[in-house]
Amino acid sequence: MNTESIDSPGVALNLPSVQERRSLREQVTHALRAALVAGELRPGIVYSAPVLAAEFGVSATPVREAMLDLAKEGLVEVVRNKGFRIVGLTDQDLDDFTEIRELIEIPATVRVAETATAQQLEPLRAHARAIVKAARKGDLIAYVEADRQFHLGLLALHGNRHLVDTVRELRSRSRLYGLQTLVAAGRLVESAEEHEQLLDVMISGDLDAVESLISAHLGHVRKLWAQGD
Repeated sequence: MNTESIDSPGVALNLPSVQERRSLREQVTHALRAALVAGELRPGIVYSAPVLAAEFGVSATPVREAMLDLAKEGLVEVVRNKGFRIVGLTDQDLDDFTEIRELIEIPATVRVAETATAQQLEPLRAHARAIVKAARKGDLIAYVEADRQFHLGLLALHGNRHLVDTVRELRSRSRLYGLQTLVAAGRLVESAEEHEQLLDVMISGDLDAVESLISAHLGHVRKLWAQGD
């Protein structure tokens, strides 16, 4: 298999800076996972730890540790003496992940709409608005992170932590290669606004509308967002 290698400084990868609130290893792992999902890091390319470290503004050690964490999850593979290669996914993989998410998240979201109070749901509005803000800026990694916080926060109200963990893993394995295309076409904001719309109908108690909106939203994840550009 022919692969491209990124192992020299000066190659812009559009990665976020890290901050001091969590351990560097945790921050870098989190940011790299979001970059994978957003399609910023591409399959078949070998990324070296020093180059990624330069992008983050940190030493190479936490980057190597983070990449090893992602390798344990099956998201990257070690290329001896070179770096790490992003593991690719087939269209069937993406279809399967989306199908599982639909089977879990649609009934779970309807259940949350039945049982959660407006006071429990309203704090999620900040995440919904952060998704729209990131979409307007074209910041795909921030978009993916805010989207993750919204959906996992919503599902946490179901009360089943194993359900949340399962969806978290499915999301980490997904790829949204079409996000850049949506930004270029000016359509990412439209998709982002679905989150606050969903929140509004959940608070209103319209369960039919909740089921319809979450079904359409998850359909977009595969049919629109995850398509290769």
